[in-house]
Amino acid sequence: MSTKKAKEPRPRKKKSPSAKALLESGRAAYMAADFTKAMAIWLPLAEAGNAEAQAWIGSLYANGDGVDVDDKAAFAWYLKSAEGGNVQAQNNIGAMYAMGNGVAENPQAAVDWFERAAEAGDAHSQFNLAVLLSEGKGVAMDLAKAAKWYRAASENGHYPSQARLGHMYSTGHGIEKDRVQAYLWLSLAAQHGIGTALKALEAISNQMSSEEKAEALGLFDAWRGKTAENAGPSRIEPLPG
Repeated sequence: MSTKKAKEPRPRKKKSPSAKALLESGRAAYMAADFTKAMAIWLPLAEAGNAEAQAWIGSLYANGDGVDVDDKAAFAWYLKSAEGGNVQAQNNIGAMYAMGNGVAENPQAAVDWFERAAEAGDAHSQFNLAVLLSEGKGVAMDLAKAAKWYRAASENGHYPSQARLGHMYSTGHGIEKDRVQAYLWLSLAAQHGIGTALKALEAISNQMSSEEKAEALGLFDAWRGKTAENAGPSRIEPLPG
């Protein structure tokens, strides 16, 4: 009578960390100010074409985190990421073209990249595009279109846009004058400490009837919760990926 020896189990191959896990590991290192480790994690991903990792590498070079500030390298990595569909990188590329930072100044290219990201719903790009449209930089001045993008960014919770949109409603520049809408958006901006919005709010409030104020306060209560999470300042300059 014979017996068979049980087969020894084959050692399992360790699964390689997913790109998502590696990105998070890099983010954790970055938040701990271990920029060298973050670079070591992100660079292979970036070289393999991962758009988010490329944006982070661009950010390291733009901000001088663990490396010397290198605007040209930042632009190159942001561009790869932007072409891969990363909207934050698209905004940053627009900003760098607008300022001539790491690349020759090109207002039209700035508009094109801001518009691409704005259409994808990025609040910072919506704001930046509105600024260029309102000032006629790289594109024909178009206050109505600027108001449209300020409105989009405002609804995304971008409070500098809320302040500008409120001003436009209060003056009727680029949009039909509307005290209720002016009060709404200026109120949302003023709660974040924007002084110009607070002053304009006081002025518009003195012109409003009690019915208009009641309507505006109702809208304010409705919008305050909708726009709270995405609020934040924006400038025409590269932002962290």
